[in-house]
Amino acid sequence: MNDSYGRTIDYMRISITDRCNLRCRYCMPYGISSVTPEDILTLEEIQAVAIAGASLGIRHIKVTGGEPLARKGCCQLIGMLKSVPGIENVTITTNGIFLSRFLDPLLEAGIDGINISLDTTDRKRYQEITGTDGLFQVLAGLEKAVFRKIPVKINAVSALWEADYGQRDWMAIARLAAKYPVDVRFIEMMPIGYGRHFKPLDHHEILAGLKKEYPGIREDETVHGFGPALYYQVPSFQGSIGFISAIHGKFCASCNRVRLTAQGFLKTCLCYEDGADLRSVLRGGQQERSGNCLENGHWNWNYKDCPEDKKLQEGLITAISQAIQLKPKNHCFERPEQMTERHNMIDIGG
Repeated sequence: MNDSYGRTIDYMRISITDRCNLRCRYCMPYGISSVTPEDILTLEEIQAVAIAGASLGIRHIKVTGGEPLARKGCCQLIGMLKSVPGIENVTITTNGIFLSRFLDPLLEAGIDGINISLDTTDRKRYQEITGTDGLFQVLAGLEKAVFRKIPVKINAVSALWEADYGQRDWMAIARLAAKYPVDVRFIEMMPIGYGRHFKPLDHHEILAGLKKEYPGIREDETVHGFGPALYYQVPSFQGSIGFISAIHGKFCASCNRVRLTAQGFLKTCLCYEDGADLRSVLRGGQQERSGNCLENGHWNWNYKDCPEDKKLQEGLITAISQAIQLKPKNHCFERPEQMTERHNMIDIGG
């Protein structure tokens, strides 16, 4: 569907947990008080939202966290989302620590692509940023995924960690696209939660450094996905280099996404608290549902003969469409004082 500014909204990012096995400095360095499991949407509730979203034109889903592979049933959920009529593409963003363990179940579920969050290839620096000595596990998962020929992207948050943080780290990350057939995307640090304490690294600086090192670099106009990244190709590289520049390259005019938090709140923009509480819609409707809606012990949200299910789907569709119509025209990251969102990124979803 289109929002009030004519933008086509066809992409939903779904957080399935607020828990993570890392303690990244810009996300949750001290841990968080995780909500109770009862407050998190069930797999069936997430599928119900996907069905409603698909009826409104959502075609692409990104499963995120926290760390999504830390949630029991994550791979099962991938299969459930893939089965939703109208959903064309389901991918996942992971920190990569558990990727080797879960790669086969993800592939069996039909995953279409894997994004790995990785900010450095230096073991000591990785431990400083994440609080965990897990770089080798991430690289092992990366190599296993590449070997299985699943599309892989590397997400690297670009920020000025310390005064001495310079070209060394981001250039090494960029060179992963030379070693492997993966896209490396630099994602500008956003002033959300702990991210407010870090200065974003302007991507023009990274691009200038790449042009100096690789004079043959050129814009890559091929389609790499469904997000806002701008890509460049180095002739000798197997993959491309992408930039997602929310602050220095504002892309609100083409924004095509909404976000669902693990607790079931639909957000239409990271800057603002506005959105829709879909959990209340789901659980209000569930109280009225009859046993006829069950199949193999699970809610069957497509069950033709369940009037309660139809009523619930209508409620979800109404709530989602109303929220999308109120989607703001622009974010205000460049004016943090105007932001109304006060949650940490881990509470919202990556």
